[in-house]
Amino acid sequence: MQMIAIRWFAKCGFTAAVLLLACGAATAWFGNGLQLPATTTRDGTLITLNRYAREPIPDVVLVGSSLTFRLKEEYFATPSLRNLALAGGSPVTGLEIVASQPRLPRIILVEANVLSRAVDSALVEKYSRSGNTDPLFFRPIRTAVAAYENWNHIPLTHARVSLALSQLLKQPPSDFDNHVYVDRAFQEQNAEDPTVAAGTNVMRIQHLIQAVEQRGARVLLFELPYSDRLEESRSVKITHEIVHSAFPDPDRWLKIDYPRAELRWSDGIHLDERSAVIVTQSIDRALSSLAGST
Repeated sequence: MQMIAIRWFAKCGFTAAVLLLACGAATAWFGNGLQLPATTTRDGTLITLNRYAREPIPDVVLVGSSLTFRLKEEYFATPSLRNLALAGGSPVTGLEIVASQPRLPRIILVEANVLSRAVDSALVEKYSRSGNTDPLFFRPIRTAVAAYENWNHIPLTHARVSLALSQLLKQPPSDFDNHVYVDRAFQEQNAEDPTVAAGTNVMRIQHLIQAVEQRGARVLLFELPYSDRLEESRSVKITHEIVHSAFPDPDRWLKIDYPRAELRWSDGIHLDERSAVIVTQSIDRALSSLAGST
């Protein structure tokens, strides 16, 4: 009986060793760009960054805050586009991550609405090319788990959802009464003074633009619309003034045009789904115009 138990444990040990060797081979084959996304993340941000770090570099990348995060990748008809906006984060974090890669997208679009948040240095380090500090023993395991997670979260494509988007746009704008949320958002935005943080982030954006454009990428800023009342809040006005003073050249901005009367903000700040599709289509048109002018 004891001999049977020893043989069973030996077989288990041999099987585990074979699996680790196989995972090690996968790590060597795919490289260390395959990072493990957090399974507890609610917004899919880390899974999106993981895909960006290991897949071929797209032609167009968006970086931004939760405002841009609402512009889902599947809404875009522009091919080879990736949205790296961070819900609850700073556009500068995404720009830092993109700039840290050995290859750059052709166009980088940087949201200029929310510049009061600090850069997430830990996230930048995690997804920079030099940021993989996992012990060698755990890398094969993380590689295998990351491969499964990314396979299990394959994103939708525009082609798969285009009919649903078309039907959504045929509906009238929402008549949801959001004045309670707008009032709350206005009070929060009016109480915030982003001068110092926005100034710091703008200087960092200027430095990163210079660095990536020297490497052949093109960087364009863009602003997403707020509701009329939020446009008058203190924080929005100060941020707008700072960023436009730092970047006065109209050619630095993506020219997007949308029917503002059609837009709605269900929570007072973020575009609702129909409005996000409308704005996404306007970005598609602007990108198409850029391609036609080059």
